[in-house]
Amino acid sequence: MVEITIRKRPRTEAVVTQRKFFKKTARGKVIKVLRERYLRDDVTCGIEGCRVCSESSDATLPSSGSLDHSSYPDGHFVLPDTNVFLAQMDLMESPLFSPPIILLQTVMEEVRHRSLPLYNRLKALVKADDKQIWVFYNEYRSETAVIREEGETPNDRNDRGIRKATSWYNSHISITRPPVKGQPNRPLPTVVLLTDDVANRQKAEKEGIACISVRKYVEASKDSGKLSDLLSAPGSDNIEPTRAAGARQVLYPDYLPMSTLIAGVKAGQLHQGHFNANQYNYLEGNVPVSAFEKPILLIGRENMNRAVQGDVVVVEVFDPKEWKAPADEVVDQETTLKNDDADDSEEEVEDEEGITERKVMQSEASIRSLSAKQPTGRIVGIIKRNWRSYVCHIESTSLMSSNPTSLSQQTVFATPVSRLLPRIRMRTRQAPTLLGQKILVTIDRWDATSRYPDGHFVRALGRAESKEAEQESLLLEYDVPYRPFGKAILDCLPSEGDAWVVPPKADAVPEWKDREDLRGLIICSIDPPGCQDIDDALHARPLPNGNIEAGVHIADVSHFVHPDTPMDNEAAARGSTVYLVDKRIDMLPSLLGTNLCSLRPHVERLAFSVIWELTPEADIVNVRFTKSVIASKSAFTYDEAQVRKDDPNLNDDLTKSIRLLNSLAQKLKAGRMAAGALNLASPEVKIHLDSAESSDPIDVEQKVLKETNSLVEEFMLLANISVAQKIQETFPQTAVLRRHLPPPPTNFEKLKDILQKRKGMTLDVSSSGALAASLDQCVDLEEPAFNTLVRIMTTRCMLSAEYFCSGSVARDTFGHYGLASPIYTHFTSPIRRYADVLAHRQLAAAINFSPLHATLHSKSHIERVLEIVNRRHRMAQMAGRASVEFYVGLALKSRSEKETVIEDAFVIRTFRNGLGVFVSKLGIEGLVMFKREIQFDADNYTISVPSASGAESTTIAVFDKVRVQIEVEKDKNTQRGKVKMTLVSPIDSRAL
Repeated sequence: MVEITIRKRPRTEAVVTQRKFFKKTARGKVIKVLRERYLRDDVTCGIEGCRVCSESSDATLPSSGSLDHSSYPDGHFVLPDTNVFLAQMDLMESPLFSPPIILLQTVMEEVRHRSLPLYNRLKALVKADDKQIWVFYNEYRSETAVIREEGETPNDRNDRGIRKATSWYNSHISITRPPVKGQPNRPLPTVVLLTDDVANRQKAEKEGIACISVRKYVEASKDSGKLSDLLSAPGSDNIEPTRAAGARQVLYPDYLPMSTLIAGVKAGQLHQGHFNANQYNYLEGNVPVSAFEKPILLIGRENMNRAVQGDVVVVEVFDPKEWKAPADEVVDQETTLKNDDADDSEEEVEDEEGITERKVMQSEASIRSLSAKQPTGRIVGIIKRNWRSYVCHIESTSLMSSNPTSLSQQTVFATPVSRLLPRIRMRTRQAPTLLGQKILVTIDRWDATSRYPDGHFVRALGRAESKEAEQESLLLEYDVPYRPFGKAILDCLPSEGDAWVVPPKADAVPEWKDREDLRGLIICSIDPPGCQDIDDALHARPLPNGNIEAGVHIADVSHFVHPDTPMDNEAAARGSTVYLVDKRIDMLPSLLGTNLCSLRPHVERLAFSVIWELTPEADIVNVRFTKSVIASKSAFTYDEAQVRKDDPNLNDDLTKSIRLLNSLAQKLKAGRMAAGALNLASPEVKIHLDSAESSDPIDVEQKVLKETNSLVEEFMLLANISVAQKIQETFPQTAVLRRHLPPPPTNFEKLKDILQKRKGMTLDVSSSGALAASLDQCVDLEEPAFNTLVRIMTTRCMLSAEYFCSGSVARDTFGHYGLASPIYTHFTSPIRRYADVLAHRQLAAAINFSPLHATLHSKSHIERVLEIVNRRHRMAQMAGRASVEFYVGLALKSRSEKETVIEDAFVIRTFRNGLGVFVSKLGIEGLVMFKREIQFDADNYTISVPSASGAESTTIAVFDKVRVQIEVEKDKNTQRGKVKMTLVSPIDSRAL
């Protein structure tokens, strides 16, 4: 029998092992928290072959450390402090940075408290196969644990703990490798403290601890040229100063202290919101806030005060006498600042570019419309930065003119792909080799003395216009996670892999427990061509009582994806499958998405079924929900199902089922429309690819929706509404729902005014039903596409739909405005949407099939998850649209090389120096710019363009149909094909 000795701890040790602190609860009550910390002497060092530590099979640090650094020829380990990971994560993640790293528990916890996104990157870094990182739990090792001393700040306590752990490691290595009599002393590797904190380095040197700054460590490394580009500006101590650094002119006002900002917002004197840049005018932006119907307008660099798209900012509103209207002119950064110099952008004296911008602002101020004034103000502080890595290219004009091919360090401009972002100043030694490439750049800081933010190079993505680089840059730009699924995630899949099947029916088989056997029903799926992730199928059959049974059967993803597993966590982080033109970025591993969960024909599959009894008029008699096993009889495309439905020679059971479903869908849609649902439109096009291998686009055409598209849509909507009612009834505080808030009437002001003045039509926005009725009246008999255009423009006035937790908002805000439904959720696509997986789990608990996981009883947990899912959903939509836009550009480029491309277009916006047009056939928008001066009537939305001879003018207004020539030229911003449009009719602007 093992002998156990219990030792009583002396009272004097309690101060080391106990942690006492005070915390304030959500209700404002202060409570004392006492935590016990158990110290041990068996926390291993992680160095292979250590004779003192207990044997650890997972030790990752080589016994001699790294021998590749010139400053440490006898070998070394790196022990970074917290600020290294906070400021230099791109360096730490680089495959070129490969010393063995000791990561302290203190550092990990501090990173978690300071930045959750960086903490997640740090956790991924620890698991990376190409890194040697050992997490050392210094807070639990008796020799390295420290307590906070009286008067010591938490930061100083942590720094002292990091120094103590470094010192312990060095003495530990010397103890484990004592000198051997008669043999020369072996050199010992050094544990080096890596820190950019000068005070911490000075204290470490006094204590005899080897320490070095990040920059000095990198400069002596093997790949110093490439690694130095990865260094962020704030963490450096010896940055080469730019010219006039000693007497820089302050270009922007200082931010107010955070306490002042919070107090001002609380008192209603200042306003908080997200900064939105203007895509047409880089000298304008706005901040929507709840206190005003219209967003607060920001005019000029000083008033935008270093804000970047998406930053959470605090705004001071000017006196109403100083309020202005947005400019009606396209102001392009690249044209206005084409002669700007990256090194000269911090000069003391105002330069040519500053004068140019001031002239633009003055000319705008003299012609701004007085009728459309809105709240105007300036940014006085930043609550939260939205900085991340941006896809950019290096401007060739910013390279040193004296020696553009020099590999010496120089300051250059990195221009982001997105026009909503400013140029980024970047110091690099690789500028000549990075020209013409897509690169990733991170913003580090934006000083009040610099016109542009400073950033650093992260990595090259590849040659601009190459499909691989464009695809990766698109995914990065919209923050789409596209890493391969890791081993821990794949281990969650069924061990049988592709060979998994639904086992034969038996009482003892868990897959059949409480499931209905629906294999005998005539079920089919209807999807787009080439669909592999079939997550829904339908059936309908007449009942003996004259009613109809209709069912929607959804892939039972939650059977395979269990809560709080690596696969579930990854799906929650991805949030949604992303569909690009030639690629799909899956939310779940393909074994599930395209096989085990895909409702393929003639294969038994697990499903979650919603089954209604409906009257012949499509009124619901009752609904039931059940887990089931189905066997789909066929998988149709929309076209195939349409042909089958319309073929009078076909009268088999499957065809009858489709016809029955279609007749019910028509009545369901009529009922929705009568209730006030909106029939909106979006510019959708279909890209024809040469082949799956080449992915070269050969043609673009508008998507044509069939009756069967509507059939599927109506039953999916009905299922989502029925499930929403059930889970909200069962879990009133935590149901995962989706809502679409009514848009503010001010969103429609401009569209209403344009319709009234240009077409004499009215748009009633008092309710969704009134809007639907007035949209039906917006018809131009001479132009059938006009109604679709108005619906597209109306869609842009809407707010975005969002997922929410039922206990987090008022009950009267649950409704879905566009669908005219009082309650709604997403249930029908769990293969590609994580919100649907949550709804499946809640529905399973609601019908007592399985207990609900504890996390789905937590309102705060659901709110956090849905915040991520909402963002991922938006980004997935934008990435999909950007992919279509890129392939439309490729198709147009190919076509324009063979012929002149001229298409019909509608004018959707007028500017003082151009037109915004929409080409419905291609689903794209573009700008037609005029170099000559034109007459602009802002109130009537018209421009008058003089002819080449100047004899007479042609008037063009919003909603006018024009013809445009479309060319593709290389965009200086994106370094890829950019669609350029010129007017051909009613006037040829090519000669102007």
